[in-house]
Amino acid sequence: MEKRKIEFCLVYRDMWQSSGKFVPRVDQLQEIAPVIIDMGCFSRIETNGGASEQVNLLYGENPNKSVRAWCKPFNEAGIKTQMLERALNGLRMYPVPADVRELMCKVKKAQGVDIVRSFCGLNDHRNLELSIKYAKTAGLISQAALSITYSQIHTVEYYMGVVDKLVEYGADEIGLKDMAGVGRPVMLGRLVKCIKDKYPHIRVQYHGHTGPGFSVASVLEVCKNGADIIDVAMEPLSWGMVHPDVITIQAMLKDAGFDVPEINMKAYMQARSLTQKFMDDFLGYFIDPKNKISTSLLVGCGLPGGMMGSMMADLKGAHAGINMFLKKAGKPELTEDELLVELFNEVQYVWPRVGNPPLVTPFSQYVKNIALMNIMQMAQGKPRYSQMDQNTWDMILGKTGKLPGTLAPEIVELAKEKGYEFFTGTPQDNYPDELPKYRKMMEEEGWDCGQDDEELFELAMHERQYRDYKSGVAKKKFEEDLERAKQKAAAGPVAAAPAKPVDNKQAEVERVMAKYPDAKPVTAKADGVIIWDLTINEQSMNPPIGTPFKEGETMCYVIAYYGNDPINALFSGKLMHVFAKQGQKVKKGDIVALIQ
Repeated sequence: MEKRKIEFCLVYRDMWQSSGKFVPRVDQLQEIAPVIIDMGCFSRIETNGGASEQVNLLYGENPNKSVRAWCKPFNEAGIKTQMLERALNGLRMYPVPADVRELMCKVKKAQGVDIVRSFCGLNDHRNLELSIKYAKTAGLISQAALSITYSQIHTVEYYMGVVDKLVEYGADEIGLKDMAGVGRPVMLGRLVKCIKDKYPHIRVQYHGHTGPGFSVASVLEVCKNGADIIDVAMEPLSWGMVHPDVITIQAMLKDAGFDVPEINMKAYMQARSLTQKFMDDFLGYFIDPKNKISTSLLVGCGLPGGMMGSMMADLKGAHAGINMFLKKAGKPELTEDELLVELFNEVQYVWPRVGNPPLVTPFSQYVKNIALMNIMQMAQGKPRYSQMDQNTWDMILGKTGKLPGTLAPEIVELAKEKGYEFFTGTPQDNYPDELPKYRKMMEEEGWDCGQDDEELFELAMHERQYRDYKSGVAKKKFEEDLERAKQKAAAGPVAAAPAKPVDNKQAEVERVMAKYPDAKPVTAKADGVIIWDLTINEQSMNPPIGTPFKEGETMCYVIAYYGNDPINALFSGKLMHVFAKQGQKVKKGDIVALIQ
């Protein structure tokens, strides 16, 4: 009997994105490309998409030049290049106009991309219809991906209902995006078999993170049931919150009787060494060591491995504030581990009550934020859902797509109390075309729209980051961040521990809190610079003590790397004290002011 062939795709972009903050520079990508080709085991390589092109801008590199240079050697070697895009959200965290989405496909085809993997975090096929249409019109292979999670709702039958529509729209392939690695192996095998039995011409590709530990078993099950392509990683980035290593997967599948490509181990070791060199250069300074560790705690909450680093930073930032509330209420304080378990439990509680959105970007962040804010509110004796941002409400109200589950009555009632209306139309209709506006901006700035309008696309997709790139602000900030990271690493774990400064700050906080015993802290939700006055000129200053704020009103902003993050008043009151002044740097969880 002839052995069935399995192909491998190296997810070199997602390896970095799931490990840390940045991706390699274009010169580094060009250095490793021929070595990856020499490994001889990859029919595909994931080259770009997701957040990687935004990250290029953040450290001052032109993503268009990077994508062209990175794709070129694989194009010449006959290895297909693959990108990731978020359907309605394109390459960013919030919705994109249709004309910008269409331009993206034209630009990426011209830059050397062969395949577009498109996913909707809600599995709303309406959001994927245009992705499939625009990809095929541009001459790209359209792979429509299912966002895999585990619940009573997310059954094989549920996913097949989505697949039927994607095939109807013309998708060439189906991807299984198991972003949290919580898909159960047998269920995934059954899903693949159903797809292949009903649509034998459709190729199936499986992508699974290793965080909770199911993914290797899942690879075997999907291959037994007809999968064609498996996403793999390579050391030193594989495993942990990333993906299984190609060596293990190849050995397992060979033993199981599949026809798998051989690996040139000399080239593998060279690629491994180069990846480590890139980490030693600068990338490793932004990789959280915890992202190398798997945890079965993720099985229950279903949070994706790729967001564990940011989530741990959120917890550290909120830890002191939560314990302050608990201490004031006479309740026992929590250790960081206890708080982590509390958060996972709260995610499990909240998730079905907000409609079971698959926990993938950006919906994983929304649900995690609800859970974290609930813990903070309950520590103050307040009810759940007292504080939710507008992006989260847009998800709940259906503005970003149809939720797969049913909203809990208390969520529906809260929406009514706030005067919100539920949306049942097509999400894209909420976001009109904008390319003419961005063309005018390019003309006004005297900027060239670039080859194949690629610079126009970059401005339209990532306006703020593109402007920071053009002005040099992004590169300057990155160099400052890198220098701080190097200094911290050189200081070592003992010297780097922030004992004295934290004690001093805590002492100040306690002194001021004693002065205003009824005041409550206002905390930063992100690292960045505090801006009380967005005009940002020499007259900018903190608001006067006694300034009134209404519940939900924006008090100030943190200028974070991804944009302006508003800090809203959690209740009505007057400003009593300011800890963080205009232009001062803060970290997540820092107390910036007191309100009473």
